[in-house]
Amino acid sequence: MSTIAVPSPRRVLADAVASSRVADAVLVVSGAALVGLLAQVTIHLGFTPVPITGQTLGVLLVGTALGWRRASLAMGLYVAAGVLGVPWFAGHSSGVPMATFGYLLGFVVASAALGWLASRGADRTVARAVTSMVVGEVIIFAIAVPWLAVSLHVGLATAISLGLTPFITGEVIKAALAGVALPATWRLVDRTQR
Repeated sequence: MSTIAVPSPRRVLADAVASSRVADAVLVVSGAALVGLLAQVTIHLGFTPVPITGQTLGVLLVGTALGWRRASLAMGLYVAAGVLGVPWFAGHSSGVPMATFGYLLGFVVASAALGWLASRGADRTVARAVTSMVVGEVIIFAIAVPWLAVSLHVGLATAISLGLTPFITGEVIKAALAGVALPATWRLVDRTQR
């Protein structure tokens, strides 16, 4: 009689933590809190309602580390709690920031996509992780910029100049940071689990 080896499903970093509903809840709340904390790294620009923040770095890290289910819940919690009054949007704000709400929606979608990619090993090497992070960034801005255009009643070209162009350099840096951090963290996890 022969046995067939069933490959274990690819894990995300959060799966290295003992799996339980309590652990999952702690990871979800911690993911939302990390993005809320990084949102306080804020630089307001005088010509656009969109500030420079650390939020997207948090979304890239949380989405990839938690996997699509927990990351979606974490970003959903972040958005819902902020809308309901927790002052953890950019610059300690809360409520429904109409012009920038598309970014928040983009965070939820991007985190799910990043988690899905990570579960397929996209966070194991720097090249694949950086590519994954760029995909997450594209998703965020693909949702945010059209929302900004509608919210401000401006054309798409104006929305791009207000909501994308000023942020490209910073987002490339964030994607590179996250793209290096995740594979490095996997190496640490692999070493400690030997």
